[in-house]
Amino acid sequence: MIANSGIKLVKYWFSVSRLEQLRRFQGRKTDPLKQWKLSPIDLQSLDKWDDYTKAKEAMFFHTHTADSPWTVIKSDDKKRARINCLRHFLSVLDYPNKDPKMACEPDPKIVIDGSKAYDNDKEYSAEPVS
Repeated sequence: MIANSGIKLVKYWFSVSRLEQLRRFQGRKTDPLKQWKLSPIDLQSLDKWDDYTKAKEAMFFHTHTADSPWTVIKSDDKKRARINCLRHFLSVLDYPNKDPKMACEPDPKIVIDGSKAYDNDKEYSAEPVS
């Protein structure tokens, strides 16, 4: 309904590999500035990775539409993920004085069409971006 009312709806899913998530959790255990980010539920979630992946794939299958597509951002490298998300966002919007240097296409190794999220999740979520 939102997309049909003329509002441009852009949906992003920041995908992190299991190995990177484990590395981040281990870092949070020892870093006093990041310990607040880690809860017992976070650690338990690692055992449910496959269940969460299946639920995510089902969600993408049912909610990725032409009017309201998902865009997946590989986010093992947080800085590159954020920059490429902004690039994608700027590239899909039409606005006055759009600068093509700023609104350039994002890195296709980082920004992926959401339809692939349920077709071949292992291909892009488990492999790090070089």
